[in-house]
Amino acid sequence: MAVTDSSYQAYESPGDGEGRPQARSVRDRMVPPMRGSVMWGWVGPLLVTLFGGILRFVQLGHPKAVVFDETYYMKDAYSLINWGVERVTVKDADKAIIAGRTDIWQSCAPDALDKCASYVVHPPLGKWMIGAGEWLFGLNPFGWRFAAAVIGTLSILILARVARRMTRSTLLGCLAGLLLALDGLHYVLSRTALLDIFLMFWVLAAFACLVVDRDRAREKLAAWYESAPTSPQGPPLGVRWWRIGAGVCLAFAMSVKWSGLAFAVAFAIMSLMWDFGARRAVGLRQPYVGAFNKDVPQGIVAFAVVPFVAYMATWAGWFANATGYGRNWERATSADNPLFFLFDSMRSWIHYQWQVFTFHSGLETSHPYMSEPWQWPLLLRPVAFYYEGRQNACGVKDCSEAVLGVGTPVIWFGAVAALVALIVWYFSSRDWRAGAVLLAYAMGWLPWFYFAIADNRTMFLFYAIPMLPFMVLAITLCAGLLIGPSTGTAAGTVPVRRTIGAAAVGAFALLALINFWWLHPILSGELLPYTEWKARMLFEKQWI
Repeated sequence: MAVTDSSYQAYESPGDGEGRPQARSVRDRMVPPMRGSVMWGWVGPLLVTLFGGILRFVQLGHPKAVVFDETYYMKDAYSLINWGVERVTVKDADKAIIAGRTDIWQSCAPDALDKCASYVVHPPLGKWMIGAGEWLFGLNPFGWRFAAAVIGTLSILILARVARRMTRSTLLGCLAGLLLALDGLHYVLSRTALLDIFLMFWVLAAFACLVVDRDRAREKLAAWYESAPTSPQGPPLGVRWWRIGAGVCLAFAMSVKWSGLAFAVAFAIMSLMWDFGARRAVGLRQPYVGAFNKDVPQGIVAFAVVPFVAYMATWAGWFANATGYGRNWERATSADNPLFFLFDSMRSWIHYQWQVFTFHSGLETSHPYMSEPWQWPLLLRPVAFYYEGRQNACGVKDCSEAVLGVGTPVIWFGAVAALVALIVWYFSSRDWRAGAVLLAYAMGWLPWFYFAIADNRTMFLFYAIPMLPFMVLAITLCAGLLIGPSTGTAAGTVPVRRTIGAAAVGAFALLALINFWWLHPILSGELLPYTEWKARMLFEKQWI
């Protein structure tokens, strides 16, 4: 049976002088081998991660203030780790916290539990993660930003590793990690106790798990094929732990913000389509029947059953606690019947979810830094997370201390061009990598158009952060195309095309570094003259 799979042709497949792949075996065609040292495949991404981590942790507690929506999440997080649910705080709680006090929650009388319950509109996992930092370091700016910095740093490592796997190049993997480390919006959200960096992390982790699962499944199919195949449908592939891991990550994404649902649906379809393609690529006579019989049932478990269980587990504190909003604990326990308790608790929980849904559907409050999704790729309306003007504090009369939630323009504008190139590449070659990146980017962006048009919902630029890893992957894939394959050339020679391509990619990375360095003072709250702050406003009317 003939086998045709040029998925990795652009970077990895040996050429015959005319651009046609000549793989040595079914295994090589299904899953091209990794090039380079395994050790450097870890050392390189870890070094880039260390660089990004240092950037994020230096002066993490500055500014010593409650920045933007930290006012909601850092208090809810501390409440969760102490009581298992979010509780109402007293007036001027932010000032008390900055002053070092933690006695800011209303007292909770047994006969007035509803007065303690705080109505919150996001699932609890992101706040649990923020709370872990507060449990370690206390209710202070470093404590409530610690988890975001850890997660932001780890996302650099995950992106570098998944880019390496997709391109079979450690250098390109490190480029992806470096660009993420140098993005301004990622940097700011990694230093702020908001939920969006956690949403991005779990989406990226799920994508990485599925890319690994794709390789593992194809390796098993290739090994089966090479050992005298007998079935026209192919073999069952056993328990696919990486896909189950992806299901857990997608559940956790939805447990941070419901916008993770779009990724869950899209990634499930994408993974199953990869299964169909793998069985067809190996040359089976009945690939689609085989996929339906042997892969789809496991996919239902991985993308429906596992996420449901994992999502519900993140609500354990609400189910176990009498003071959760809408909990109706007295009614649930009135029958002294475990089944009644279970069903009545689920009824209360579903009612609560419906209240949250209607809240989001009607969220139309105007905000000075709100933006529409079509403005996000060009950074037309970033969010001022923090600003304080001071007098005679920086060597001149007018001084500014600001944290602006904005991406690094070189990276974001470069990503727009890269995504357009990926569309052309995908429709001309059907390369799975281009398709996967475009799909993931679309799931982070296009659903917001519906909410903008149908609901007129209040939205902000930082809602785009789940798109960012896939913007960087788009740039990385295009960088690989620009540099070209290293195979098929004479030993000791470097084609002019690769030299020029490598120089262009290196120049882009250097521009991104310079751009981030220039913006860094207004991303980190550095005190500087007002004129220097204003000089960094790329689009003055939109950025101020």
